[in-house]
Amino acid sequence: MSERGRTLEIHTSPHLASGASVDDIMRNVVLALLPVAAFAIYSFGLAAALVLAVAVLSCVATEHLLCRLVAAPTTLRDWSVTITGLLYGLTLPPALPLWMVAGGGIIGVAMGKFLFGGLGYNAFNPALVGRAFLQAAFPVAMTSWSPAFAADRFSQLPASTLTLPFAAPVYDGASGATPLSLFKFDGQLTATPDLLLGLTNGSAGETCAVLIMAGGLYLAARRMLNWRIPVAVLASVALLGWGLHQLAPAEYPPPGFMLCSGGLMLGAVYMATDMVASPITNAGCVVYGALIGLLVTVIRLWGGMPEGVMYAILLANAVSPHIDGLVRPRVFGTRRA
Repeated sequence: MSERGRTLEIHTSPHLASGASVDDIMRNVVLALLPVAAFAIYSFGLAAALVLAVAVLSCVATEHLLCRLVAAPTTLRDWSVTITGLLYGLTLPPALPLWMVAGGGIIGVAMGKFLFGGLGYNAFNPALVGRAFLQAAFPVAMTSWSPAFAADRFSQLPASTLTLPFAAPVYDGASGATPLSLFKFDGQLTATPDLLLGLTNGSAGETCAVLIMAGGLYLAARRMLNWRIPVAVLASVALLGWGLHQLAPAEYPPPGFMLCSGGLMLGAVYMATDMVASPITNAGCVVYGALIGLLVTVIRLWGGMPEGVMYAILLANAVSPHIDGLVRPRVFGTRRA
């Protein structure tokens, strides 16, 4: 502080800033997700486009209306709710009735984010909260799949898409089981190249592992996600899958299938890395990621459902604060207890 009027600012950490604002980070996450969304529309046609549009609009409208309701400034400009809507839509079956899509988006934002205090306070990933609600309320609709690359996907909608609210959806005769369902219930393995390139059935945005990984690498290179989380998730699934496959090759799938099937890639890269619901410390992120990988493997191989990524991440979100407490780093200048 000098006589010329300079002031010495004293405030809490962080004292060094990366230069990237919340808005900037969120916009880059949206950009990383756009190729995944585009491939979803290419794979499933108009149905996927409508599901993604309704998912984003329902989440954005809910957040805006809730902000107005409590006389708070709208938070749409930070792009966080856009990411929530986009991720939520990518986790849904392409032929899901649109009224269900809207209902899950409202629940995800209202109960998974706004109820906790908004951005920076949510204990769970809001997109997965919305999907978990739909999984519990409408299990049949959430496990009814439309085939990828249908010839009429850009000219016709599935019969279930425009189902009236609370009416029983009618599904077309042609349906496609996901790779995880085929293995779980029929013992049939899908080729790993098909899983990598997205040549399979599944949720709108979970099929093309290559595009998901490319987006994750982009964000990691720009230091907009903690790479330790997806690496720990995928490494733990790969190691467990490899070990079990060595013990009983006929009973357990190879690690390549475990890594590239279902929603593991999408969940590991974009949902487990939620900056609010994941640990703060690097060591905590590794433990957190390994826990998710363990839970995914247990649910897939021994649970009643073929997929477990959603439940694994939500359970890990719940214990994330405790993980930080267990691996708390030593304060500089002190000894470990």
